[in-house]
Amino acid sequence: MPGSGMRQAAAAIIARVFGISERTIWSTHVTFMILEKNLRFLIASLVFLAPATTLVVRGGTGYCFFLLFALALALAFTKRYRLDSKLLFKAFPLYTIGMLGFMVLLPAQQAIDGYYLPREFDGMSRLALSLPIFLLLVKVPVKSLKALGWGCAFGAIGAGLWALDSAIHMTASEVERLGNDYTNPIPYGNTALLLGFLSAMSIRWDDRYRRLAIPVKLLGLVGGVYASYLSGTRGGWLAIPLFLVLCSLNFGWIRQKRHWLAAVAIAMIAMAALLATPNGRGRLMATQADLMRLEQGAPAADSSIGARLQLWRASLRLFEAHPALGVGKGKLKSSLQEMANAGEVSPLVVNQRAHSEFFSTIAELGSAGVMCLLLMYVGPLVYFLRYRKSPDRDVSTAAYCGIAVSGSVIIFGLSIDVFTVVMSTALIALLWAVLLAIITHDARTPLGKPGAGPAA
Repeated sequence: MPGSGMRQAAAAIIARVFGISERTIWSTHVTFMILEKNLRFLIASLVFLAPATTLVVRGGTGYCFFLLFALALALAFTKRYRLDSKLLFKAFPLYTIGMLGFMVLLPAQQAIDGYYLPREFDGMSRLALSLPIFLLLVKVPVKSLKALGWGCAFGAIGAGLWALDSAIHMTASEVERLGNDYTNPIPYGNTALLLGFLSAMSIRWDDRYRRLAIPVKLLGLVGGVYASYLSGTRGGWLAIPLFLVLCSLNFGWIRQKRHWLAAVAIAMIAMAALLATPNGRGRLMATQADLMRLEQGAPAADSSIGARLQLWRASLRLFEAHPALGVGKGKLKSSLQEMANAGEVSPLVVNQRAHSEFFSTIAELGSAGVMCLLLMYVGPLVYFLRYRKSPDRDVSTAAYCGIAVSGSVIIFGLSIDVFTVVMSTALIALLWAVLLAIITHDARTPLGKPGAGPAA
């Protein structure tokens, strides 16, 4: 019988207690050992598939997210993958608080206000559930986690191919705002753009397959930008200068002041080139037309920008009436309807969201919600900024990618509610978890020093 004498004795005791054969026990043990050896591949596959499927398979990111969560719980008490909860509050307290904030506030708000809307917990729960996933990923070799870069590349390529197919087989009016059957154009274009730039930035992770990585991941950049372009997401395009500067810093192209000037100039040229294209000109002209209608005294709800401005003003008025906890998560539409009935806003702007992460939060959750939102923004970002100059190439690349994710979430949130889309929330939470796990794994200097992190 295989194994040590102690294992044989344990197997014999278990067999007697549960009335099963020792052969069955050893077969189960061997099966578990085989599965454990393949866990790295399974986890790497899920890390790859989460971004790769997000825009091409409905629910793809969610399936990967919950499989990783289930693995984290199933392996929590094994010796090799034991979850070290101390890591969360000792090494990454701001990240931990940022991920938990809304899941503490939302039940408390509903208890205080005396209502129950469980669906409002759905999206934000992904942030809290990503913490066990992070603790699992810390136990996985960095080589497996770097599958994220390839996942972003294939996700962006998939979005680009969908955009190309749509452009070929649809009329100009049909493809004016590209999306898919489960994502509207704004989150679709924003996600594609983010995946494209993460694809390009992750080239720095590749050594062994660099000749293959460069063309594939640059194709991902092209695909992501093209999908974003066809989606017409004007607000998302504001993140392009940030992405270009972060790419330059990641690859070490910015070393002196004149390099900064060159990077800013290139970013401005890129934005000008985008706006000079037919679709770019169309979106720019739409913006100008909206502003002209507002200047001429047209009703605010008659234009996209005007409707947003009216929603934002209404959100501020709701905040003034409910400064501490807001009107209640999930109650914005009914509150706006009351204002419309009173003639305070146009009925055309009554909406479930305020088309801005900040204004939706301030209206529905008040000052407490804004504090949670800021913690969520700042929590992961603090550590990405800290490690961006790490001498370890894997760490610094993960840090710059993390800054890109956090920065884009803030910029995208200026004109859309990013965390309303559960798919987007799951993807962002998973990106933060993977990138922080890479930092945790490869930071070799003692915790507390500049650029330092917890030892692996």
